[in-house]
Amino acid sequence: MLYHAYQAQANLSWPLRQFARLAAPMLLEGSSAGWGLPRQRELGTRLGAACEVYKLAEVTHKRPDWGISDVVIDGEPVPVREEETSTTPFATLRRFHRPLADPGPRVLLVAPMSGHFATLLRDTVRTLVADHDVYITDWASARDVPLAAGCFGLAEYTQHLIDFLAVLGPGAHLMAICQPCVAALAATALMAEDDHPAQPASLTLMAGPIDCRVSPTTVNELATSKPIEWFESKLIQTVPWPLPGAGRRVYPGFVQLGAFMSMNPERHLNAFRGYYDDLVNAEHDKAALTRRFYEEYFAVADLPAEFYLETVRLVFQEFALPRGELFIGERRVNPAAIRRTALLTVEGERDDICSVGQTLAAQDLCTRVRPWLRTHYVQAGVGHYGVFSGRRWQRHIYPVVRDGIHHAV
Repeated sequence: MLYHAYQAQANLSWPLRQFARLAAPMLLEGSSAGWGLPRQRELGTRLGAACEVYKLAEVTHKRPDWGISDVVIDGEPVPVREEETSTTPFATLRRFHRPLADPGPRVLLVAPMSGHFATLLRDTVRTLVADHDVYITDWASARDVPLAAGCFGLAEYTQHLIDFLAVLGPGAHLMAICQPCVAALAATALMAEDDHPAQPASLTLMAGPIDCRVSPTTVNELATSKPIEWFESKLIQTVPWPLPGAGRRVYPGFVQLGAFMSMNPERHLNAFRGYYDDLVNAEHDKAALTRRFYEEYFAVADLPAEFYLETVRLVFQEFALPRGELFIGERRVNPAAIRRTALLTVEGERDDICSVGQTLAAQDLCTRVRPWLRTHYVQAGVGHYGVFSGRRWQRHIYPVVRDGIHHAV
């Protein structure tokens, strides 16, 4: 019933949010244009800022735009065009195409299915696309997938990666960030075992939970603090009518968002207070930074219940992959089957979601990868999100990733 109550509340608040959307620009622009007496202008500014705060605090279920229209190469802007290369009910293989004679190595970037849309990796894509032909797994929100499309668990997720690599063809590279590192390693191992012609030339795993027994974080401890039955009974909800995915069991994105925000509520409250003050004081650039972050952060995606529960149980509770007990369908995943794929693992020194050593564990599992095809990199001073976005990602981590891909070509 939680999802029904949430949707009812969202429907009831729609008129007030529509009012805020219309009133905010009128009040702020009118005040800045000098309408009315000084006291009236001040009141108008404060009311407009309050409407903007209320508007920004809305949880949405629509993927934000990628907003990557061009990339600078050798000092010149080059246009970038989004293309839908392949689609399934659960994902779109999206390409960021540059009209160049040599677009560079083909890279499949695997986005997490963790309560947000793939646009969370916008900075990653924008950086990669300067030197590579970039494709990304643009996952759908499960609440928008009809029940007739069937279930979607870890096996289906892994098969999507195999199928998308087949679309890219031989010689492509696979790069996974955070949660999908397990599926990416599994897909590569299965393809190697089958001598699949499209097995990736390189595999880059960034801040992913390959072995959560290593230096457990608060997130890891939470996952092991309750039996899997608790997660199913307390967190899994049914999508209400009349949404497209009505009847599908999901882990709602708004529940995941609430869990993230509860870890540091004061930080978010201060951010919204600062946003209000910036609007009142006409600090437009600072306000725009906050607005862009929360428009992305509050755009949530639901996870299929099968995928969420299997991930919690197999990755975070049973540590199936490092123990040699991970099965995709009826096939056991054997990372030792990987021989020709170069392996790069990347971690952040201050990562409090996936601690140092958890991704490195992939190096120990891939025992038949030659030493000269292995690289491990730890970036000092960055947390989880800093591994794939921000200044240190662009200046320090990306050159390592780029070199690893280009050397494996």
